[in-house]
Amino acid sequence: MQRFVRRLLIWATACSLWGVGLTASSVSAAAATEPAVTHATATDNGLARTPPMGFNNWNAFGCDVSEELIEQTADYFVTSGLKAAGYAYVNIDDCWMTHTRDDQGRLVPDPAKFPDGIKGTADYVHSKGLKLGIYESAGTATCAGYPGSLGHETTDAQSFADWGVDYLKYDNCNNQSDGSQADYIRRYTTMRDALGATGRPIILSICEWGSSQPWQWGPGVGSLWRTTGDISDNWPSVRSIIAANAKLYPYAGPDQWNDPDMLEVGNGGMTATEYRTHMSMWAMMAAPLIIGTDLRKASAETLGILTDKDVIAIDQDPLGVQGKVVSDDHGLMVLDKPLSNGEHAIALYNSTDTLTTVSVPAHATGLRRSAAYRLQDAWTKDVTQTRSVIEAAVPAHGTVVYKVRPMSDPHRVAPSVNATGEVPTLVPGPSTAGTLVTTATNRGVGAVRDVRVRVTGPAGWKVSTSTTGRRPALGTDASLTTTWKVQVPDGASAGSYSLHVAASYKWGSGHTAATSSDVIAQVVTAPADGRRYLSTINSASSTNGLGPVEADQSNGPVDVGDGNLITVAGRVYDRGLGTSSDSEIRYYLGGKCSRLTTDVGIDDEDTSGTSATFTIRTDATTAASATLAPGASAQTLAADLTGAQWLVLTTASATADATAHADWASPVLTCGDASPTDPIQPTEHTLFSFESGTDGFTIANADNGGTVEQSSAFHTDGEHGLLVHAPTGGNWFGVQLDNPADLTGVDSIKFDVKAGTTGTSAEIAVQAGDSSSWCQAGLWTWVNPGSSRTITRRIDQISCPAGVSLDDSPITAVWVFLNSGGDHVVDNIRTE
Repeated sequence: MQRFVRRLLIWATACSLWGVGLTASSVSAAAATEPAVTHATATDNGLARTPPMGFNNWNAFGCDVSEELIEQTADYFVTSGLKAAGYAYVNIDDCWMTHTRDDQGRLVPDPAKFPDGIKGTADYVHSKGLKLGIYESAGTATCAGYPGSLGHETTDAQSFADWGVDYLKYDNCNNQSDGSQADYIRRYTTMRDALGATGRPIILSICEWGSSQPWQWGPGVGSLWRTTGDISDNWPSVRSIIAANAKLYPYAGPDQWNDPDMLEVGNGGMTATEYRTHMSMWAMMAAPLIIGTDLRKASAETLGILTDKDVIAIDQDPLGVQGKVVSDDHGLMVLDKPLSNGEHAIALYNSTDTLTTVSVPAHATGLRRSAAYRLQDAWTKDVTQTRSVIEAAVPAHGTVVYKVRPMSDPHRVAPSVNATGEVPTLVPGPSTAGTLVTTATNRGVGAVRDVRVRVTGPAGWKVSTSTTGRRPALGTDASLTTTWKVQVPDGASAGSYSLHVAASYKWGSGHTAATSSDVIAQVVTAPADGRRYLSTINSASSTNGLGPVEADQSNGPVDVGDGNLITVAGRVYDRGLGTSSDSEIRYYLGGKCSRLTTDVGIDDEDTSGTSATFTIRTDATTAASATLAPGASAQTLAADLTGAQWLVLTTASATADATAHADWASPVLTCGDASPTDPIQPTEHTLFSFESGTDGFTIANADNGGTVEQSSAFHTDGEHGLLVHAPTGGNWFGVQLDNPADLTGVDSIKFDVKAGTTGTSAEIAVQAGDSSSWCQAGLWTWVNPGSSRTITRRIDQISCPAGVSLDDSPITAVWVFLNSGGDHVVDNIRTE
């Protein structure tokens, strides 16, 4: 098993999982001190006059890279039209080599993965008219624990050149750095010089996660540099990266590109709207377009997004300008990117959760003043005209990109008309109708006539209006507002539903046109009977003083998932709601619930020093309240909810302009005929809590090192956890079970971890079946230095060998992976 486990160790994390990427606040601070424009001397080798386009295997395959995969991807570039669209680089990421160098100190390609070596693979890729990229790290080891290039730059650069490599992604794991910017510059400059000495043109892609502000020193060292931590295939990740990278526009230009990481388009974690935003904003930010999905399985929709010629042309425009942030307010951002043909690409980006009108006066952009402007939608190709306002009804998480230029004959083109709407949370039933307000606005030159607005709801819904949805004419910048009554049928399930708002109109000499948008209505229903953690129940609405309300962790600074485990006066909770005052969370109860109990307190991570008042309201009545100061022990609140239609939780700071990190810890809602002794849903079963010692935990791979011991420094169940002394390259820590565990009915496996001063990546694996087959998710989670979180993997995320299914196989061993060379504590390994 030891050899097999060593092979599994290659699934270690990449890039930012070993470093702390920029937060939006740090980038904002950096942007505040930026020069207006700073096109520093670039590498200027002509290899990246426009942002590189290509493929990298990591996002979709991790360490499961091979010669076969790279060659099949190269073939697909040619047959799918990706090569014709401009994609040129087929890049190999981590885990391509053996764990040791040869006798001459050279890197050795894994002969099982690359039987023809990297040179053979490069020759094949080159035969297709494409280029090959490879991966290494500016440290003693790569992120997956393979030999790094630190101290071997000359040898490794020559190997890359001899093999025919065209592109080097140079990571930052195990960097032995003192943290100074000078060290980063030294390490990456050494590799730049080594590559240059080979005489082969090789792009250097700096991947140090934005740790030392590489946009300040990267020009002249590399052709591109990562500005943030690793991307993930989810909306919060993309949103946070856009917020960080967009502000760095002064530093980009030919041969010097800000790199917000690879494209996740097609990997399945986001909607088509979100993927189009991903592609749109990368193009507007003149970012490298490096595909990170399995192209052999790509859908027509995925290929359509990746190969849209107008969006790619914006990214690849030879003027080489990253879009400037024109406005950025309450989740709405406008970017302006001048193009070489005199047009401007204008992006209207909506990061909020509702359909919103995003607009900008044309004179606020870099466009010259004109009596009118021509708008061509980069995605739909529709052409309209506007007098002075560039505007669109942009869906939640969506982006509209226009190519804009002044025009002298606007009456030949359809006016820009937008239809939008707003609707509150809806409740099923005849007595709980909601109100939808729609607005149709004409931004074009000249009036539009016979304007008619219609709304279509889902099957069974009733939508009616007592006001007019029609107007004989709308002049420039005039609007038609209509109020609609929306009734959701009894029995409708909770969830999101689309209301289609369409506006038709006439313009010019009898032309007809139409525009539409979808308003997303949120339908809520009363919770199911039983006792449940409130953090597992969807709220009807929430507002928060800083970032979103967090489920089962404290409130982090920006996005979902950036908090720690809730901790009040040293007590750690793995269930709860993390908020920042002032906040409000609303839940629909429908008169079905009877009681809420919860601990409340100021999180130990709070730095405001202010008290906060926690209030539980039922409809318009205060059911319970408490005011707590920082450092105070948590206080338990209990509220009678009998007959209440709505439950509202609020926090308010005691000091003006202060934002306290206020936690609702272990909140339990009781509904229906549930009794106080009923189990709390979702039910959990603890496998290991380390109360009696190390529970037999050991290391999987003796060659990699690492030890364990019981510790009281961190615990979420009982009074002890497991202190893990992790090796730099990582190891699996776990135990063979004396009695196999049955996972029938189990949805997920979890454990809690608190990282040491180095931070760590965390993962779960089990052995299953009669042959104890190794089953692993391969979804590595970075845990920042000093932070804590729950690591969760659904059963359907864990991959087993053919013939083994976790749904019906006994579990014979449980393992967790930790690395980075630090001391970390885990506790409460459990199923749910």
